[in-house]
Amino acid sequence: MPIPISHYCQKCLAANPLGQDLCGRCGTRLMIVVEPSSARFEIGEHPVSTDEHLLERISIVENRITRLTERLERSLDLLLRQAQNSYFDRSLIKALIALLSDDGVVESSRLERLWNERCEQDAREQQESTIREALRLKILATPPATDQRVFADLVGQGFLLLEDKQTAVGIDKLRQAAEMMESNSALNLFIGEHFFKRGKTQVARTYLAKVHHALPDDLHVSLLLGLTCADEGDAETAKSLIARALEQGGSCFSGHCGLGWLHVTENNWRKALNHFKRALEVRPSPEAHFVLASLYYKLERYTLAIRHLRKAVEMDGNYYEALNLLALVYKRSGNNDLAEDTLSRAQSRSRSVQKSTGKGNQKVGPLFDGKTAPRTGLLRGNRRLVSALRDDALRAFLSTTDNQS
Repeated sequence: MPIPISHYCQKCLAANPLGQDLCGRCGTRLMIVVEPSSARFEIGEHPVSTDEHLLERISIVENRITRLTERLERSLDLLLRQAQNSYFDRSLIKALIALLSDDGVVESSRLERLWNERCEQDAREQQESTIREALRLKILATPPATDQRVFADLVGQGFLLLEDKQTAVGIDKLRQAAEMMESNSALNLFIGEHFFKRGKTQVARTYLAKVHHALPDDLHVSLLLGLTCADEGDAETAKSLIARALEQGGSCFSGHCGLGWLHVTENNWRKALNHFKRALEVRPSPEAHFVLASLYYKLERYTLAIRHLRKAVEMDGNYYEALNLLALVYKRSGNNDLAEDTLSRAQSRSRSVQKSTGKGNQKVGPLFDGKTAPRTGLLRGNRRLVSALRDDALRAFLSTTDNQS
């Protein structure tokens, strides 16, 4: 019985049986149609059927899929080799760490922690770089009517300097660009957030006020401007802006902390307590427990203060500020033995944090000590608490900013 013929090889013209993918003589991958009808005949001499056109296109697609499959196979093989090499490299590094740890040269736990922190930092820097590039394009999308090239050069140089870690010079370039176009809200907001994050609230307020004037319904800007006003001692403006942001955008840790602090400056303990409780509900954190405990300490409600300080230390054993205050509360409540033991723990944690971070620790006392709270300096004097408040404020209500843009 004769073997059914599927098609002939396009290279050597050998006949091949049905279902065979490669030519039995030369090994060439077989295709349905090799040469289209339009290439074999002049147009008009022989009509080209629709079926032949479809076969031509199927052959082209088949050829491209074959090439793509081969490339994917080579890429997969390369990835597998890379993964294998990475596995061997990691095994070698772990063996070296174990050897150095046994000899007392390095601390494996500290090395792993530093490595994780470095990876997280690199990931954050990559994300910030992507965000800055998108922001640069957004700023350049609304150039000034005149000197557009100078404006674009200043913005470009500013972001390049920021990418190169020359922050001060880069921000100075962006401020020059902002002077050329004071209505560029995206640029003013970026500069305002930069100075807000670094605690230079007076400068931040100048730029945030411009953005608020252009976008009065932006809750993110209202919150940041309200907190800067609170830090500068403008209590009425601060309360109005922060309250409006919380009312329309919902609760946030930084907003309730800001309003709570403003009520403390007015000796309105009931409202301050309510806001600090809301801050804890929104963000259950060691910092929130510490703020609430500080107010309870001020009100001489030591049992509640101890409860929240213990919770703060339970959530973060290195929170030496909370341990310092806990020792003080124990002493005020007459538990001298517990006060001495807790103070010793606080000093030990303080030295440990200083050794791991390389930064000197602050002498932190109660937040609300004295008869009245200061009228300026929003929660100043506690670096960790201020950092948590600012980080939360910079992330709060960001969706409103996107909607305005």
